[in-house]
Amino acid sequence: MLTEKSDHKNHEEIQGVSLIAFIGPAGTGKSRRAQLIARNNSVDYLIDDGLVIAKGKIMIGKSAKSEKNLIKAIRRALFHFPEHRKNVMDFIRKHVPCKIMIVATSRTMAEQIAHNLGIGDPKLFIDITEVATPEEISQAKHERHKNGHHVIPVSKAQLRRNFAGKLVGHLRELLKTKDKHDEERTVVRPPFSFLGNLSIDTDAVSQIVEHVVGITDQVTKVKEVKIKSNNDRIDVAVHVDMELHGKSFYDLSRTIQKRVVSAINCFTGMDVRSVDVFVEEVRF
Repeated sequence: MLTEKSDHKNHEEIQGVSLIAFIGPAGTGKSRRAQLIARNNSVDYLIDDGLVIAKGKIMIGKSAKSEKNLIKAIRRALFHFPEHRKNVMDFIRKHVPCKIMIVATSRTMAEQIAHNLGIGDPKLFIDITEVATPEEISQAKHERHKNGHHVIPVSKAQLRRNFAGKLVGHLRELLKTKDKHDEERTVVRPPFSFLGNLSIDTDAVSQIVEHVVGITDQVTKVKEVKIKSNNDRIDVAVHVDMELHGKSFYDLSRTIQKRVVSAINCFTGMDVRSVDVFVEEVRF
């Protein structure tokens, strides 16, 4: 049996990036506070929902909130689309050394974005609970649930060229700043917000796993797939029969783990905590 956590890189790491992360569940008011947190920590660029932002201006990227369904929005935010990822990576390479802050819903998501962009691991995690009161977080959640409104920390004019959904309004925080763009916010209602809540049945995840494992060379049969939820992350156990030729069992199991993690991230946007591979029978 082998166990692997979600950790994959398919490109050379970009040097010269100092990285921190601002995390908190969706709808808790992170984007409202992102510019202030960035300024207090001497951050050069924000990465938020697929965009690279500097002082309220979009520098590169495409908003995840422009996607028409939640799955594509998650993939956009995680930089799974090759051209999107390449454009952002090229921009970062041209502007190192720099300090970047990733805005994400969880520590795992922040780490996944960092790995996908090849910018190392965050050295500091700032939680929304450290900068907002329980009452403020509760109010932000209520607004998100009631109105379906999302906030992006850029001006309306900037976002209009990037966003295909409905622009709802424009806010400017009355904080002391010499740069008028620092505290601009655009309130949007993304297309996917009209679809209500999205739930993904574990049977659907099991079918994804069964398919990607079943088409793997040397795997003769997928006997069983078990999916277990663990604090918003999932554990996968897959039982297989294998043929004894080509790759070693160890290398083949690692290949299966990476394929499973990649497929689940890509098609569902869910975080994978572990993948266990059990070899039950071997054919010669």
